[in-house]
Amino acid sequence: MSRNYDAGRYAEFLAVHPDYAATAKLDELRATEYPRLDAMGQVYLDYTGGGLFADSQIDEHVKLLRAAVYGNPHSTNPSSQAATILVHEARGAVLEYFDADPDEYTVVFTQNASGALKLVGESYPFSGGRYLLSFDNHNSVNGIREFARCHGASVTYLPIELPELRISEALLCSELAKGAGGRKLFAYPAQSNFSGVQHPLEWIELAHDLGWDVLLDGAAFVPTNRLNLAKYKPDFVPVSFYKMFGYPTGIGALIARRKALAFLQRPWFAGGTITVASVQGDKYFLEKGPAGFEDGTLNYLGIPAVKIGLDYLKGVGIDLVHERAKALLGWLLDKLKNMKHGSGLPLVRIYGPTTMEKRGGSMALNFFDARGKAIDHRKIEAEANKVGISLRTGCFCNPGAGEVALGISRDELVTCFSEEGHQDSFTTDDLRGCLLGKSNGAVRLSTGIASNFADVETLLEFAKGFLEG
Repeated sequence: MSRNYDAGRYAEFLAVHPDYAATAKLDELRATEYPRLDAMGQVYLDYTGGGLFADSQIDEHVKLLRAAVYGNPHSTNPSSQAATILVHEARGAVLEYFDADPDEYTVVFTQNASGALKLVGESYPFSGGRYLLSFDNHNSVNGIREFARCHGASVTYLPIELPELRISEALLCSELAKGAGGRKLFAYPAQSNFSGVQHPLEWIELAHDLGWDVLLDGAAFVPTNRLNLAKYKPDFVPVSFYKMFGYPTGIGALIARRKALAFLQRPWFAGGTITVASVQGDKYFLEKGPAGFEDGTLNYLGIPAVKIGLDYLKGVGIDLVHERAKALLGWLLDKLKNMKHGSGLPLVRIYGPTTMEKRGGSMALNFFDARGKAIDHRKIEAEANKVGISLRTGCFCNPGAGEVALGISRDELVTCFSEEGHQDSFTTDDLRGCLLGKSNGAVRLSTGIASNFADVETLLEFAKGFLEG
């Protein structure tokens, strides 16, 4: 499949998205920092799944590792101190990047955003309180409900409304106004990892004013958007750095307000989390601050690459990345929603907003044939694989948004899960068979730092291959 594009189409694109021209720096970076994309003929449209690293990030990290001897930070020997300094610098770099006051916020390094969310779930004082969350949440946020229920807290889901898959602010306000005997935690994503919908950051202070703690899932938002923690002040923000700049993988963070971290109650202790632990005395004392939440030895050789990645992203400019991702996704939205079969029926159904208002650089959709029958999303991915297009299919670990978008009802799911033979295990194949032909997944396209016009034109050319008549 050709990676070229028609000059007339590009002129049409610029007429609709004139600000794209100001992002030309990213074309230069694609050639110098991401040359493997074009050398391998790859089209990468899975930035919500994971970012791409720049060649210079790897070079700088290797140079740093070769420059000194680094040892386990839990000591005062020279190699340990060298690693400790780099870890402290990385913490500072995270706070600086997100405009977070170090007197107000701190950084707990974790394996990923899911690890950060698990820390909150297992440590939050849920007893007698409430957990309020949206249908539109990653499974790692959904999973916190199990900790809440184990501690006797009530769990309430806020539904999302068709067709745009947004949360009703009136319903949110109604739920936030309800009291509880204990602490109250409200969790929602800044950007949906399913639909790309961006939920208002203003809800953070709305919830605070009514006595709630706020967990803002930033994982899908921060790769192409600026999150200013001097302006918006959630109590907990989980992030995965590989989604932002590709490398390193296996390192994330919980960015937490110090006063919020102080009321978390860890249910266990491990090496590195304590100042003193005794077997005979049957006692332990947790470290104060982030160290009390970082279990065992940190990935002290990988963490310096976080600062390198953040410095790289700062040098590029997140606002530039935002503008490019928005323009390219907007072009895809407009062109895909207007593709029709000879029968007059649309080729695709987009789940969520069909404009770029209050949405990010990703979208979910399904393809349909000329008779209006859904084409299995797995087939779309298989065909995309053949022509070097990386996209993602499934429900993207966001079952709530997926169920609403795909028209899967609670009654259908309860029936499926209660069927004989499904008491102890259940697979996606079981669900597919139970739903009698309904789609149980979608196709997700997402743009990012190294995306260009040729990428989206290649995707559109690929999509045309499914048109009939």
